[in-house]
Amino acid sequence: MTRIPYVCLGWLMVSLGLIGAFVPLMPTTIFLILASWFFARSSPRLEAWLLDHPHFGSTLRAWNETGAVPGPAKVMACVGMTAGFGLFLIGTHPSLWLAAVVAAPMLTSAVYVVSRPSPRKIPIERSGDDCSCC
Repeated sequence: MTRIPYVCLGWLMVSLGLIGAFVPLMPTTIFLILASWFFARSSPRLEAWLLDHPHFGSTLRAWNETGAVPGPAKVMACVGMTAGFGLFLIGTHPSLWLAAVVAAPMLTSAVYVVSRPSPRKIPIERSGDDCSCC
């Protein structure tokens, strides 16, 4: 694949991620992870822009480096999947087999998200010389 389709797909993923930031139950992070992947293969400048983003950058870097998912993101993902499944049950009144077919990938996804490591805390190094309190 050439560079232009990757850039276009990256921007599509950024757009979907931004929509997901405002629309309940639509994910954000997975689209930004995909955008980062597409930009890594097409535009180092756009990848750096995404990885240096003040709100999403640290989460994307943690995923790229170690596959880590922050604890609050794990909770939000599981709550979103549970809410989505609940709305599905209420809105469609599915048969037991259909509910099981829908529940299986959601449960598998939840187990995957919860099983990811949490990001490492980077200790802040301080030297005695730069203390401004004394």
